[in-house]
Amino acid sequence: MKPAELLEAAYDDRAGVTAEFNRNVLRVINRELGGNFNPSAFEHVAFFDRRKRQIEMHLRARRPQRVTLAGLGMTVPFAAGETLHTEISRKFTRRGLEGLCRRAGFEPQRWFLLDEPAFALMLCRRV
Repeated sequence: MKPAELLEAAYDDRAGVTAEFNRNVLRVINRELGGNFNPSAFEHVAFFDRRKRQIEMHLRARRPQRVTLAGLGMTVPFAAGETLHTEISRKFTRRGLEGLCRRAGFEPQRWFLLDEPAFALMLCRRV
């Protein structure tokens, strides 16, 4: 679990790398489902939901538009400002993750913590 400001800065970086990664979802949909999304017609939005302890990424329509997905035989309208929810990245405390693992039938064995970048990994075994 990191401070919300740090998480939001990481998921909405100044260089726009994450924004382009997020808009790439639309390019993949275009390729795989015969879509006609215009990626530049959507802006990247990322925020931390403290209650759910998760980062959410969305793409927000800059203007009203209709997108056809030929592979699904459907057309989807978007109002200006409407969002397409593209990603959830959950964040955990050590205690919370240990409890989650135990409830799923795993016993935590070892905790690895890196300072830079702040990152943790838990090794568990199935019980």
